[in-house]
Amino acid sequence: MTHKAGFVSIIGYPNVGKSTIMNALVGEKLSIVTPKAQTTRHRILGILSGDDFQVVYSDTPGIVKPHYMLHKAMMSAVLSSLSDADVVMLVTEINVPFEHEEIIEYLKNSGVPLIIVINKVDLTTEESVKTAITKWELQFPKSVVIPASALHKFNLGKVLDAILDNIPESPPFYPKDELSDRTERFFVSEIIREKILKLYSEEIPYSCEVHVDAFTEEETIIRIEAMIYVSRESQKAIILGHQGKAIRKLGTEARKDIEAFLDKHVFLGLTVKVEKDWRENERMLKRFGYSFDK
Repeated sequence: MTHKAGFVSIIGYPNVGKSTIMNALVGEKLSIVTPKAQTTRHRILGILSGDDFQVVYSDTPGIVKPHYMLHKAMMSAVLSSLSDADVVMLVTEINVPFEHEEIIEYLKNSGVPLIIVINKVDLTTEESVKTAITKWELQFPKSVVIPASALHKFNLGKVLDAILDNIPESPPFYPKDELSDRTERFFVSEIIREKILKLYSEEIPYSCEVHVDAFTEEETIIRIEAMIYVSRESQKAIILGHQGKAIRKLGTEARKDIEAFLDKHVFLGLTVKVEKDWRENERMLKRFGYSFDK
């Protein structure tokens, strides 16, 4: 029996549902999913293994025009993902044109198979879907265009079939029981950041970064200490809330999800620190796990 294995780079603009697509394909919640844009900041691998295949999905940050060094690092993750992809999956939705010239040029000339997933088709009409499919097929004639709904798991089987048709024969890259290349510490920090995105409004989530300073496993409990970095004192005050009420709610909600993820009781300590202009500080960004390879 032949075995197939390959890397699939998932790209697209913010808020088109890339992470929801990957989570649904892998069957686990590996990437943050919120209604807010620019949720994913790192490249996150999600590994799906079958008897005769292994698909390594690479969920990338949403494609943005860089305004901070943080954005440059995010775009570096996108370009790095493209450079080692066996298949590229461009996730979009109705009436979202794709206009990033550098990536369009790459997709047209690289020879890497392209699958275009038009997500959220449950929110539009059949006629709009047909029009969108025609538009994408004209722009990328060699691509496979699939209308889908990650939320309702519509056509995700077709997406997987298209991937398996295009990845090469290869032994698996990772053990069959692995779901991601990321550590438990990383996912803990992402769970906390997801709660910040959901509980706080306006600029607060985009001014925050979370770093797990301590992760100590004991027999009956895991003790975690995490630092929330913000850019200004006013943001710190909002994260804490009146008499610490907001951060206690944040800690409670994050702890519940972390316990479900780790399947063990957790003590979670949260501290807030002001680090002015951390989004422009290469040393801090590298500490948070960002790279500038591409």
